[in-house]
Amino acid sequence: MIKPREKAPDLNIQLVNDTTWKLSEQSPKNFTMILFFRGKHCPVCRKQLEDLQSSLDKFTERGVNVIAVSSDTEEVAKETFKQWAIKDIPLGYGLPIEEARKWGLFISKGIKQEPEYFTEPGLFLLAADATVYWESIQSMPFGRPEFPAVLGGIDYILKADYPARGEA
Repeated sequence: MIKPREKAPDLNIQLVNDTTWKLSEQSPKNFTMILFFRGKHCPVCRKQLEDLQSSLDKFTERGVNVIAVSSDTEEVAKETFKQWAIKDIPLGYGLPIEEARKWGLFISKGIKQEPEYFTEPGLFLLAADATVYWESIQSMPFGRPEFPAVLGGIDYILKADYPARGEA
């Protein structure tokens, strides 16, 4: 598990637009938000990412760069991008399970129509220097932070110059 104020693991991930996203190359005004999601098989993920699409301009206004990442294959991720209403979200795929474990994400073994192994959800807000500021990790698809609450938290953080907590 990574504690707040610690450097996040490096992340180099392929995007569905055939480019590579690198955490080390991010230079957000305030934060980078990485949303790890279960994959195309998950209807709760679809709702979450479509909600993110609806809120994306609000994150941008607050100086937050956003990416969504799964361990899905390239083919599945590209289908996801076409079928879900997420046209402006950088969508990464192929996250190796070993890399997901470095982030402290829970890993599930697939049942029914799920992939053999996949990550459970996690939301990371990283400071501009790529240190962990805020993390929310779930072991189930339910109970994820809602974006209005995340945005409200960011507003407070920026207004009050509130430090990352949970580092002790």
